[in-house]
Amino acid sequence: MTRSSNFTEKLLNAFEQIGVKKTIQKGDFLTKEGEIERNIYLIETGAVRVFYLSEHEEQTIRLGYEHSLINSLSSFIKEQPSEFYIEAIRKTTLKFISKDKLLEIANENEESLKQYIQLLETLITQQIDREIDLLITSPVERLKRVLDRSPNLFQHIPLKYIASYLRMKPETLSRIRNS
Repeated sequence: MTRSSNFTEKLLNAFEQIGVKKTIQKGDFLTKEGEIERNIYLIETGAVRVFYLSEHEEQTIRLGYEHSLINSLSSFIKEQPSEFYIEAIRKTTLKFISKDKLLEIANENEESLKQYIQLLETLITQQIDREIDLLITSPVERLKRVLDRSPNLFQHIPLKYIASYLRMKPETLSRIRNS
């Protein structure tokens, strides 16, 4: 199969060619709880967080920055209302394409469909890794695992959101980083 039939390349080309560019300010939302996610976003600059709002606190479950694909995955797949919010934590420029367009690209040929499935598997695996992080009791180990996956995290995401993602207070995260 030629390189031009590569799904990842087609997807990046789709973002480049037909992706709708959008800039959102810090505090603006891409998706809110209760909305159905119909797009997939590629972050060009800036950063976002995906969080769940319980009656007691906001729980950050995912962070995205330059070159990250992000959306409310379960809402996107099941076409049901999202349980999550996606909020810009810095001024963020991104491009998005619709689920319909993504599926059109995926269904062009068997190889593209296989690679679309691999993309979904990667996103699901990332969610499983996140769950494992939460099960590990040591804050030091949680930080180590996250930094193994995203070594430049602190260059893109403010400490308070990383701390929320790791289920610790910012002071605890600072102490661990300084030790």
